[in-house]
Amino acid sequence: MAHQPKLPCSVLVVIHTAALDVLLIERARQPGFWQSVTGSLDAPDEPLREAARREVFEETGIVVGGAEVPESALRDWALRNEYEIYPLWRHRYAPGVWKNVEHVYALQVPAGTPVRLSPREHCASRWLPWDAAAAACFSASNAEAIRQLPRRLARVR
Repeated sequence: MAHQPKLPCSVLVVIHTAALDVLLIERARQPGFWQSVTGSLDAPDEPLREAARREVFEETGIVVGGAEVPESALRDWALRNEYEIYPLWRHRYAPGVWKNVEHVYALQVPAGTPVRLSPREHCASRWLPWDAAAAACFSASNAEAIRQLPRRLARVR
């Protein structure tokens, strides 16, 4: 079966606790690249919220809508970032595709929520205070989303 090119539309999910500790995961193939949950849509018609739920489960084992993390804990920030795809990853997309549109979500989970990584994608995880997590991200849009967390969460409370 031929490999399908990735779609240039993705979700970014900042997973955090009420105390604003943020989960970062380290990419298995790029040591030192720490990030929040992120991933492309599987199909052009996949709803963004479903893509966010799917990516959270695939990358962390956390079930949105389960007993520990209610569906309401996943919030769409209605924020879209358009950015140039890193040259390192452009081969995954159709020829000529060099920009991606990223849709930002936040997911509040209880402190101590267990994380089960997909070893094919990530090799380590850590919880950091929001400001330290923003400083540790390799992606500028991911870091900016984390920096927005305190004020966005204050609006929800």
